[in-house]
Amino acid sequence: MGIIRVLDDHIANQIAAGEVVERPSSVVKELVENAIDAGSTRIDVTVEDGGLTLIRIADNGGGIGADDLERAFQRHATSKISSGKDLFHIRTLGFRGEALPSIAAVSKVECVTAADDSGLGRRIELAGGQVLAHEDAAASRGTDIRIKELFYNTPARLKYMKTIQTELGHISDFIYRLALSHPEIAFLLKHNGNTLVQTIGNGDLLSVIAAIYGTGVAKKMLAVKGESLDYRVSGYICRPEETRAGRHAISTIINGRYIRNYPVAQALIKAYHTLLPINRFPIAVLHIEMEPSLLDVNVHPSKMEVRFSKEPELLEFVEATAAGVLRGTAHIPQAAQPQAKTAVKPAVIQEQLELYRPQPQPPQATSAAAPAREQAALPRPPQPETGWRLPQAPPEPVPDDRREARSAGGSFAGPAAGAGAAGGYPAPARNQRQQEQPPRPETVQKLLGALEDVAGADEADGTELLPEPKRSLPKLPELDPIGQLHGTYIVAQNPEGLYLIDQHAAHERINYEYYYELFGRPQEASQELLVPITLEFTPSEAEVLKGRLSVLEQSGVFLEAFGGSTFLVRAYPHWLPPGEEREIVTEICEWVLAERKQVDLSKLREKASTLCSCKASIKANQSLTRVEMEALLDRLSACRMPYTCPHGRPIVISFSTYELEKMFKRVM
Repeated sequence: MGIIRVLDDHIANQIAAGEVVERPSSVVKELVENAIDAGSTRIDVTVEDGGLTLIRIADNGGGIGADDLERAFQRHATSKISSGKDLFHIRTLGFRGEALPSIAAVSKVECVTAADDSGLGRRIELAGGQVLAHEDAAASRGTDIRIKELFYNTPARLKYMKTIQTELGHISDFIYRLALSHPEIAFLLKHNGNTLVQTIGNGDLLSVIAAIYGTGVAKKMLAVKGESLDYRVSGYICRPEETRAGRHAISTIINGRYIRNYPVAQALIKAYHTLLPINRFPIAVLHIEMEPSLLDVNVHPSKMEVRFSKEPELLEFVEATAAGVLRGTAHIPQAAQPQAKTAVKPAVIQEQLELYRPQPQPPQATSAAAPAREQAALPRPPQPETGWRLPQAPPEPVPDDRREARSAGGSFAGPAAGAGAAGGYPAPARNQRQQEQPPRPETVQKLLGALEDVAGADEADGTELLPEPKRSLPKLPELDPIGQLHGTYIVAQNPEGLYLIDQHAAHERINYEYYYELFGRPQEASQELLVPITLEFTPSEAEVLKGRLSVLEQSGVFLEAFGGSTFLVRAYPHWLPPGEEREIVTEICEWVLAERKQVDLSKLREKASTLCSCKASIKANQSLTRVEMEALLDRLSACRMPYTCPHGRPIVISFSTYELEKMFKRVM
């Protein structure tokens, strides 16, 4: 007699429930997705005790016909696919035909539904998968389904449920994702009578983001839109100053279905490049549309994971689209968000007494006696003894009259200078504000280092400093330094307001772009050492490093095995920060060892540039003269991305003139 037997439907449904119904949020997911597929424009979700006592989903969709209601609770019953070919062109959220019978197998279910507006519908009641009642009932168009006492007949499953707040958190998170996926649907979520989330369903994705994350976050979102032959991307990504500690705030929606996909999230993070602080992640909602044949959603019973047939192309497209938006936007966070100005004058305006109004000075001709800020007066850094020379930088361009006035030592000569451009307070002339001090040679050398005109250096050899589109990018505003705070922050002004600049972060960005360009051709500057540097590793690390010596050589670092787990550093680029060579080479080797798979040369170049930029930059609590501050701001304004340091920290923070006037009650 055989030992293999066919399980009865009740046991089979309970096993299927283990795949589909993991927790209360799984029930909410399946039922709400069915409501969306039914064409609903409003979906109300009510839960009690984290969903373990009651889950109620009410919608105004197409409903279920009287003849189909009982059949809908049978295994493998679905209206969404009819043949194997349909599995390759799925456009609905639910299609497996296992949700309703699996839910009914482990709970008590009551469903009232109507397919039209006649007021007559059907009601069915089940417990543990068994039909208890099936009758006519009064009902409006749509479906109202109640799930009571979830897992009442599977105590082992109930035993492993988390706290009510944990289960509610999973339910809330999924409703958030569905609301972001379908802004045209009005969602309402209530728990024990309290409203947790409510959207109006007007189709505006930004209003949904405001309802979920708050209006402050919504105001810091940037619209993303792009289209290729296979994909269409739209949605919003946050500015770099609005981040989270994890990737959970990245919502990826494929053809209206929220999914979890690490590669897509990582492609978005790569688009931020150095704009994100370490261990911080963006808030983003990306809607990606593609032909269903390019997508396999039948990978997992929960349908939260998918496979793409052209994944590399998709990842490249997502990264390029997001990067284009970020690199076309200025990233200067405001210390306080000013209120929107209106045409109505303020109720009270304090009388302004202009006690000090210096006479504007005419521009002076550039001569040998010009201020020390001119390039010719700045001491050049010492050249290496190897005979290698940096290319001579072209004269610094003078883009407008404002820079001429600054170079001549006069006040800020903007379009409205002298006429109260900054609220009636013209910037006083520098030679009247404080006595200029000559720059200290050692500080200027450290500030400028070998910082030639990087913007032109990468064009000279035909290489790109960063993978950016060839188009005009927003530049740093023209800033006039007026002092220094705690030896760490440069205080500057312009007609728009007050600015604080982190001097270390600014110098890091300058050095990063400079070293990034140099690491693009490190072999040209690599010098052999008379006395090699000895490095020691563990035996296992030494074996890995022996196979990756060629990778290090492409960064200009030449190592030689010296027996056992010892290596000799025979050569490295001579422009590494003096005194930091050993530490930088060691950290580069450690990074190469940490890469489990094949080493990405672009990542190695970025890592090495970041290390060098940090070591070579001026530090906090270091006082600077006016000339040194001006030199630093000029170099910063020439950078391609002058808003964050290589670690993603902001460089410049602004205080608008309007907000300052509000603080001093000049505007009330």
